[in-house]
Amino acid sequence: MHSWSRILSTLALLSSAVAVPASSSVASAPAATPTVPYASDDPNYPLWNEFEDIVPEPIRGTLGATILGPQNVPLELQNTDLFAPPTTDEGSVPNYKWPFSLSANRLQTGGWARQQNINDMSVATDLAGVDMRLEAGAIREMHWHNDGEWAYIISGDLRVSTVTPDGQVYVGDVSQGDLWYFPAGYPHSIQAKNTTAAGAEFLLIFDSGSFSEDSTFLLTDWLAHVPKEVIAKNFQVNISAFDHIPSRELYIFPSTPPPLNIESDMVVPNDTPMPFTFAMSQVNATQAPGGSYKVVDSRTFEVATTVCSAEVTVEVGGMRELHWHPTEPEWTYFISGQARITVYASSATATTMDFQAGDIAYIPPSFGHYVENTGTTTLLFLEIFRSALFQDISLTQWLALTPHELVRAHLGLSYEVIDSFSRVKQEVVGPAQ
Repeated sequence: MHSWSRILSTLALLSSAVAVPASSSVASAPAATPTVPYASDDPNYPLWNEFEDIVPEPIRGTLGATILGPQNVPLELQNTDLFAPPTTDEGSVPNYKWPFSLSANRLQTGGWARQQNINDMSVATDLAGVDMRLEAGAIREMHWHNDGEWAYIISGDLRVSTVTPDGQVYVGDVSQGDLWYFPAGYPHSIQAKNTTAAGAEFLLIFDSGSFSEDSTFLLTDWLAHVPKEVIAKNFQVNISAFDHIPSRELYIFPSTPPPLNIESDMVVPNDTPMPFTFAMSQVNATQAPGGSYKVVDSRTFEVATTVCSAEVTVEVGGMRELHWHPTEPEWTYFISGQARITVYASSATATTMDFQAGDIAYIPPSFGHYVENTGTTTLLFLEIFRSALFQDISLTQWLALTPHELVRAHLGLSYEVIDSFSRVKQEVVGPAQ
């Protein structure tokens, strides 16, 4: 009997030991401690630029070592953040940089063309680009594509034309900073005017990453592969009329410049419901704290249903704010200045790359990124998307409009700092405060 008393007493003690404690107030809770270590404050600025007279080494702080073998110094100077990456980079993001300087150039009498497609950047699955030059009067011969064509004029003036499946016609002039768009399958022509002695250069964007400029449907190439008897029957004229048609494609060739008066160049007046050109050069840029931007999509350029764009300037020390695009990749083209981009690809993966004028960046959908001006002049670039509408999500705006306790729980920021975040997209921010 005495032993049973001891057993019951022991069980009572154990029961009190495992009982649920009384709830405590937040005020009495212990001070918060980091779930993981705090992020490092180590500086990660670019270590040099392409103009410095140095032999760069892959060393950042205590990391890295000198190179004992051969070096390609010009490339290493241009790619500081690949050669000596920020300590915040981790993992392997597929290559998202391509300089047009590495594209094979197709030289013709009257101009040239070079392209970038999925063969150059495997990540670039949805968009491809062509840089084309025409001397004054030169023609990119009449042709059509399986893909939609969007264009931005880098320099000079051009005249373009198209005919729709309904037999409607459009002839238009474009100048530096302007756009055109031709839907897939629409036949069109491109000719440089002689309003400037040098002619024109322009950027073409196609809404397929596998597009090839060498696989377009050309007027001369087609007729060179049709029996002349058939050609004569089609046009209902004597076969001798075709004695001088080319035996192979012309592609780019010199010609007489178009007349200055566009009306005198029209067979019939324009009668399409919408224009196929857009004077983006005449659009007033929206000013931002660190630069400016223009957005042109199907809300303003209605015919352009598969490609839209933003023209962005970033002043020295500024950057295109941290953001992402929900569903569409970004094809970025740098017109002037120097920049760096860090792409965050989820799963603790991020890579930083440097860009110069003439370079292309391709950023897949939802990949977080920024574009920072790392040079000493204004940065100018295009953001181009395979979409009718421009969309982006600003990291700052997201955090500013999310319950502040949630943001504080994630990042350990004070309420004062969170309250200071802009609730309106800044798009381009200035130098750090």
